[in-house]
Amino acid sequence: MTDRPLLLLDVDGPLNPFRSRLSGLRGYTSHRMWPEPWLARQRPGSRRARRGVRVRLHPDHGARLTALPYELAWATTWMHQANEMISPHVGLPGDLPVIEWPELFARDPDGLFWKTRPLLEWAAGRPFAWVDDMFTHRDRVYATARHDAPCLLLHVDPRRGLRPADFTALTEWADRL
Repeated sequence: MTDRPLLLLDVDGPLNPFRSRLSGLRGYTSHRMWPEPWLARQRPGSRRARRGVRVRLHPDHGARLTALPYELAWATTWMHQANEMISPHVGLPGDLPVIEWPELFARDPDGLFWKTRPLLEWAAGRPFAWVDDMFTHRDRVYATARHDAPCLLLHVDPRRGLRPADFTALTEWADRL
């Protein structure tokens, strides 16, 4: 355990700008992958299931993320497969802690993003920054009111992925703790 804050990373959106219309994002490489949560939503044997999902990753992101003053962990539907499939392509260690979601895409009774409650429970009162493309203002308000330590919910545009300004924001927030 460390006294550094947690950096909770989503894959799709922040690391994989999956909504980008550009096939060749500068610095990104394209990969075909078959993550279990994605495969579970495909028709078995379909062309799409055989081809896999296209994942765009930037090989420099791992070095930039590990240089930040955080303890890294996965907060993604990829769960443990992020260590196996994503880490090698971005230069992250293959043994990062993983939030194991009790139920993927569960409907929240208060309209929160389905990851919010389990993520706060997993953080267990530690300061954290959460990098994702799906939470809303409601999740920010909820996290700030319910979490006993400082937290930053950093929204990343899923068309652009992590940008230099995001790394700056993460560094500045951690420095203020």
